[in-house]
Amino acid sequence: MREFITLFRALSDGTRLRIIKLLEDGELCVCHLMEILDMSQSRISRHMGILKNAGLVNDRREGRWVHYSLNEGARRIGRA
Repeated sequence: MREFITLFRALSDGTRLRIIKLLEDGELCVCHLMEILDMSQSRISRHMGILKNAGLVNDRREGRWVHYSLNEGARRIGRA
C-alpha cells in the first residue's frame, strides 16, 4: 500500500507529470530540464528525487550533470 501512496503522490504534481512527458522522448540532462521548465537546478533535483523515489526514473551521472530517463514502469503509465 505504501508504494501506491508514494507513486500517486509523485504523479499528483503537474511539474512532475510534465517531466515524465518530456522524458518519453528520451534521456534528458538536468541542464535541459532547467531550460525547458525555466526552473532552478535545486527545484528540478527535488522533483527528480521524488520521481526516482517512486521508481519512475533512472539516473546516471556524467561529469557534473545528472541525466534522467524513464524506467519501464513509467513508460507503461504513459501508454495507459
